[in-house]
Amino acid sequence: MNVSIAQADVEALCRKHGASISAIETLHSGGTHVVLKNGDAAETMRKAFGKKVIAGKVVRTPWVRNG
Repeated sequence: MNVSIAQADVEALCRKHGASISAIETLHSGGTHVVLKNGDAAETMRKAFGKKVIAGKVVRTPWVRNG
């Protein structure tokens, strides 16, 4: 999910709620993209982030694969 708060704050809030992060990145458009390890954690964090969840498209960092 995409949220309009800084990556460090997302990590801290996930720790507080016991939600394990699978992947996380700062968004070019501002905010953070975070993937949680399971659906229950995602639902918990969706509620915790509340109105900070970004609806719609965001600009993400393209993945570059070496090799």
